[in-house]
Amino acid sequence: MSIKMKFSFFLTIIVLFFFIVQHMISEFGVARSIHEESKQKMEVLSQHLADGVFDYEHRKEGDTKGKEGMTPRPEVIFNIAKHMNQNLRELTIFDRTNKQIIYGSYTYPDEESSAVIEAAGAGNSPAFIVRTLNIEGNSYFRSYYTADVDERYVISLVHDWNRKSERIAAMRNDTLIYTGVSMVIMLIISYWMIGALIRPLKDILWKVNEVSSVRFQKPIQIKRKDEFGLLALKINAMSQNLSIYMNKLRRAFEENRRMKEHLESFINHTSDAIYLFDLEGRLIQVNRAFNLLFGYEEEEAIGLINPTLPESHKEEQRKIMKQLQAGKVLQAFETMRVNKAGDLIPVSETLSIIRDSEGTIRAFASIARDMRSRNKMEELLRRSEKLTTVGQLAAGVAHEIRNPLTTLRGFLQLQKETNRMSISHVHLMLSELDRINLIVGEFLILAKPQAVRFMVKDARSVLQDVIALMNSEALLHNIEFTITVTEEECLVSCEENQLKQVFINLLKNAIEAMHGGGIIHLHIANLRDQVVITITDEGEGIPEEMIPKIGDPFFTGKETGTGLGIMVSQRIINSHKGTLEIKSKVGVGTTVKVLLPALKEGQREGILNI
Repeated sequence: MSIKMKFSFFLTIIVLFFFIVQHMISEFGVARSIHEESKQKMEVLSQHLADGVFDYEHRKEGDTKGKEGMTPRPEVIFNIAKHMNQNLRELTIFDRTNKQIIYGSYTYPDEESSAVIEAAGAGNSPAFIVRTLNIEGNSYFRSYYTADVDERYVISLVHDWNRKSERIAAMRNDTLIYTGVSMVIMLIISYWMIGALIRPLKDILWKVNEVSSVRFQKPIQIKRKDEFGLLALKINAMSQNLSIYMNKLRRAFEENRRMKEHLESFINHTSDAIYLFDLEGRLIQVNRAFNLLFGYEEEEAIGLINPTLPESHKEEQRKIMKQLQAGKVLQAFETMRVNKAGDLIPVSETLSIIRDSEGTIRAFASIARDMRSRNKMEELLRRSEKLTTVGQLAAGVAHEIRNPLTTLRGFLQLQKETNRMSISHVHLMLSELDRINLIVGEFLILAKPQAVRFMVKDARSVLQDVIALMNSEALLHNIEFTITVTEEECLVSCEENQLKQVFINLLKNAIEAMHGGGIIHLHIANLRDQVVITITDEGEGIPEEMIPKIGDPFFTGKETGTGLGIMVSQRIINSHKGTLEIKSKVGVGTTVKVLLPALKEGQREGILNI
């Protein structure tokens, strides 16, 4: 059923309800009016009858001759009253004293007539009492009237109420017919009016259907300025805005689709293994490089929990995941992973967090790069660097030894020709031999393989031992050590003798740089992740252009130096995963800073192994 028909029926039902209520009120009023009218007529008729009977009885007792025709007999009066009032069924005149019928008939009995007759004559003024009778299923009104002209008579009238009920029923039928016709007319008129009223809704409904079908081109033709016109105007504006947003969404969708295809192409064609896993380590998605690197097919890998994680690295992975969840950004780190065949593969892995729109961690993304080829290249590069270093060392040693050898050969040749030995020449030759011995000794220290065993040591105690060893030499040069040591433990993983060798080399350089004596400042601190040892002298300083060359073989600023001490120290610090920094200013002094990885108390995992 259409909305127009629903509205029409709804309005018709409302109007019908009001018609019914109005009819019920009207019928009640009509019935009440007829009842009152009947009572008034019965009372007036009773008065007239009482006057007629009183005149008749008065003339009958006083002078009956010649005047009898002026007042009709009661029977005649009764017939006239019945003829004039079709609803009148019976007239009865009672004698109030003995309750006997004087005139008329009594065919419609009233069981309480004696009491009512007595009550009708009990007052001083005229009394009129009406009672309802129900005889053989028919309703009647019986009235009792006592006039003040003569209280001996009680006049009773019987009216037929069925005739009045028929009249009311006829009025009701007429009203129902009128109501039915009115309802039909009302239905037709309301249907037409509602149709005219909601006609713009058809256009609005059409436009809504167009919008739902993603067709925004044709707007609604607005012909009215009422609420429907305003609604049509707003729908046109909404359609236009939706059209603009849909175009933007289409462009965004196409852009996202192209970006998705680009990213999928990039992910699937990159040589790095990319895989996603949830908080439990269950694989969610992998790319083709993952299949090639670890040997798992995509369908086989999805759903597995940490299939590439070796047992030996689970604790390491747990710590890394804990750091990621705490919000720490991790750089790429080298680790080991296992493939389907059980072979360990060195990889460089980068882990990142995947969050949802509410910021909750939902998964992790891992990019694993196969390091086997790079490790081979680095090994070849290290070998090449070693060969280059050996060549540099060989050239340096040859150059450094050739000079004193040339001197020795010259003196020996001179002595041969002169056949005579000079003591001064012997001293010079011994000096040159000592110089050759020094060069060869330091070169052997650099080249000799040594067994290295790393242990956890407190850098403070190592430095204190070196200071105690070097203190006597410092006093000979009028030099004093001042040391500032933190109260926190400075645990490092180190080979103690090698670390002492570094400190000895640095302190010897500082002592040799301070010809006039002075103070060497030493400071050691624990910066949570690093232990920092700082040595500052008050010597001549190093020119800025020479600092980058420090550590090269046989490069030195000292007259008797070889340049191998700093080279050896740098090599030792690098083997300890640390760094050595040198800063200097001419005329002020030099600061050497040694940075070593710090260990926590009781930590054993960080001990280096070579």
